[in-house]
Amino acid sequence: AMEEAMPAVFGQLAEVRRILEHHYRDMQDIEFTVQQDKLYMLQTRSGKRTTAAALKIAVDMEAEGLIDRATAIRRIDPAALDQLLHPTLDPSAARDVLARGLPASPGAASGQVVFTADEAEARAQAGDAVILVRVETSPEDIHGMHAAQGILTTRGGMTSHAAVVARGMGRPCVSGAGAVRVDAQQGCFFVGERTIAAGDWITIDGGNGEVMAGQVPTVQPELSGDFATVMGWADDLRRLRVRANAETPADARTARDFGAEGIGLCRTEHMFFEGDRIVAMREMILAPDADGRRAALAKILPMQRQDFTELFQIMAGLPVTIRLLDPPLHEFLPHGEAEMAHVAEAIGVSPDTVRHRVLELHESNPMLGHRGCRLAISYPEICEMQARAIFEAASAVARDSSAAVVPEVMIPLAADKREIDILKAVIDQVAAAVREETGQAIDYLVGTMIELPRAALRAGAIAESAEFFSFGTNDLTQTTYGISRDDIGAFIKTYEDQGIFEHDPFVSLDQDGVGELVEIASTRGRATRPDIKLGICGEHGGDPASVAFCHRGGLDYVSCSPFRVPIARLAAAQAAAAEQAGDG
Repeated sequence: AMEEAMPAVFGQLAEVRRILEHHYRDMQDIEFTVQQDKLYMLQTRSGKRTTAAALKIAVDMEAEGLIDRATAIRRIDPAALDQLLHPTLDPSAARDVLARGLPASPGAASGQVVFTADEAEARAQAGDAVILVRVETSPEDIHGMHAAQGILTTRGGMTSHAAVVARGMGRPCVSGAGAVRVDAQQGCFFVGERTIAAGDWITIDGGNGEVMAGQVPTVQPELSGDFATVMGWADDLRRLRVRANAETPADARTARDFGAEGIGLCRTEHMFFEGDRIVAMREMILAPDADGRRAALAKILPMQRQDFTELFQIMAGLPVTIRLLDPPLHEFLPHGEAEMAHVAEAIGVSPDTVRHRVLELHESNPMLGHRGCRLAISYPEICEMQARAIFEAASAVARDSSAAVVPEVMIPLAADKREIDILKAVIDQVAAAVREETGQAIDYLVGTMIELPRAALRAGAIAESAEFFSFGTNDLTQTTYGISRDDIGAFIKTYEDQGIFEHDPFVSLDQDGVGELVEIASTRGRATRPDIKLGICGEHGGDPASVAFCHRGGLDYVSCSPFRVPIARLAAAQAAAAEQAGDG
């Protein structure tokens, strides 16, 4: 209409727009007025844009020669890519917000409320959409989390079990919704005066932490050609490699689809909670001696071997870092009397035997207790079984494929070189035995996860035996601060308001404290072993600021949840671009 009514003024406006866009080399949001056929420009500024629009603007301006690719890459917020990778709520739909928690895993989903993992699995198999509601989740809930459309917890922070696992699965998750009071026994939860019963529909938005009553329509993501174009530019520019934390074939395929260059953390404990495996695992824990434990582990061996075979096949020669069993054994045992009786019957022991073992394994602070490499040193047969599964799988894939398989066996929670030496001897012995049996020689690395301050300080000695360091920054943050990532939600807001924390240290790496330990360990490790491979596998691997820190520190790779791989790829490219521009 303006072009028709005021063609001369409209032509002036078009020319001014062109001049401003070329001068600022960015899309402009301009304000103007026309008075008595005279154009007045009031102001201009770089225009706000959605993530999809940011990608298109960057690609278009690079094609026009207005900006180079490094500039285009630096203008896109890596964290905002999540908007393109997950379903989001229809912005025009009505919302009945019940409560708010932490936006622990992006995406939105609706489902009927269930309170147990078993019910989530059964209902999902019947074709129902469900939301798993828990006070907090544990590894025992993995099967229900897989089955659910989304997860809601009343406790836990951004790196709680629920948050980390949900991000890895690509499931929406809201954690730490403190206003939600769960009464699983009565089959309902309360928010103020409102009651939501099992079977009622709710919607969660993992992007902003909202919990809503009823069903809210969602919009499915669309990955445009601009997205692929920008990611290609990022891969050409970045030095830092990007791997994924994955332990299921579905996670591994998702990671490959999003451009992961290997697996930086395979958490083997998640493989022990399904079907017959948990029965055999409990049988192993309840066995009275090493022979009994080996007999039970022999039942798990073929399942574990098949797990690793699939991962090696999907990764097709890319590196796969496998962490040996990490959590304390009590996490695999039942706790209620009814479940103890059921386990006793399944395994063929008395309920008292189960009860006594549960009490025997109880720990006051399991995170700092009998877990990680301490388990393998106490029960070397667990390490033997896992090493055999790894090397038999690698041998089978190497025999049937042209892709060379180089497994990286990671010893968790080591604090001393002697721990590495003891377990490396077990791993090397199993590797030699498998080589003798199969006639297939497999190259492999044995390294450790640096997740204790002592390990960082003793990195020079540890590197004499460890061929790679993978910084487990979730636990390294916990042990450095003396704060549980599951309980920080109770006071994080107060600490941020008073300027003690600039941000949640479990979301973005504490570069001054935890970061200095990473730098110390890297320097001392490289002084001993110049070619040592260095990476991080905590959730910080998908945080742009933490990725930039890893680039500056000269690490080789970061590893993160599959759905955060594009974020890490872009952040790594931005760090390289900043370095080239001299402001990194």
